[in-house]
Amino acid sequence: MKAWRDPVALLALPAVLYLLVVYAYPLLWLLMKSFSGPAGLTLQPYVAFMSDPFNWRVIGNTLRVAAWVTVVCFIIGYPAAFALARAGAVLQIVMLVSIILPLSIGAVVKAFAWQIVLRRDGVVTQLMMGLGLWDEPQRLLFTETGLVLGAANIFLPFMILPIYSVVKLIDPRLSEAGATLGATPIYRFTHVTLPLTLPGVVSGVAFVFSLSVSMFVIPSLLIGDRFQTLSTLTGRSFLLMRNEQLGSTTAVILLALAVAIVVGSTWLARRLGGNS
Repeated sequence: MKAWRDPVALLALPAVLYLLVVYAYPLLWLLMKSFSGPAGLTLQPYVAFMSDPFNWRVIGNTLRVAAWVTVVCFIIGYPAAFALARAGAVLQIVMLVSIILPLSIGAVVKAFAWQIVLRRDGVVTQLMMGLGLWDEPQRLLFTETGLVLGAANIFLPFMILPIYSVVKLIDPRLSEAGATLGATPIYRFTHVTLPLTLPGVVSGVAFVFSLSVSMFVIPSLLIGDRFQTLSTLTGRSFLLMRNEQLGSTTAVILLALAVAIVVGSTWLARRLGGNS
């Protein structure tokens, strides 16, 4: 209570009121709607949702795609973060601009661009055929592989930047000291570099996974309605089926997944940070 008596603390009041109106109230409405029934509060909407095998496939689709997007972003983003941290001043600025500038472009524009890239005569097909890996054009658009590639490209900066923020604080001489003591490159990486970068890795994984779980526009444009995730099912329930209870139920389940990811990653990052 003393904090709110401080005049400076009152500066946060407009932001708090804004969040209560545009964020907390809609979430509370969704929560209450998902538990409402003809006889009042009930768990029947969740029981009915979990009893349908189709909904379990939707949850599986959501988690599988999010996991693959996270893996692809990590494979590309981890070495990219090191290259960014160890680059010279001019090159580092150029790399940062190339990573951050795409964030100013909307996901709709990027998804439409990936429709061009992934079609049969797109850049990916031409590249694979030029390398001799494909004998004939393959369809990547409206496939799960195309969705993972497009989403990974869009969310890649959210993997690179957290890892980069940790890598730039690591003294490069630590690896050199290990080499002078006879440690192999693999041993230095697994026992020195990787443990020190784990807080950034956990943050990057949490960012990308939570964004991938909740993406709506990207799967709608890159794979279509035949492949349902929790977010697309939520949008379809509200916009097409006009089923507010199903939409609120799927939205609450999606929110629970996102909150669990954020809370779990925060706890893990603190533990790793404390141990390092």
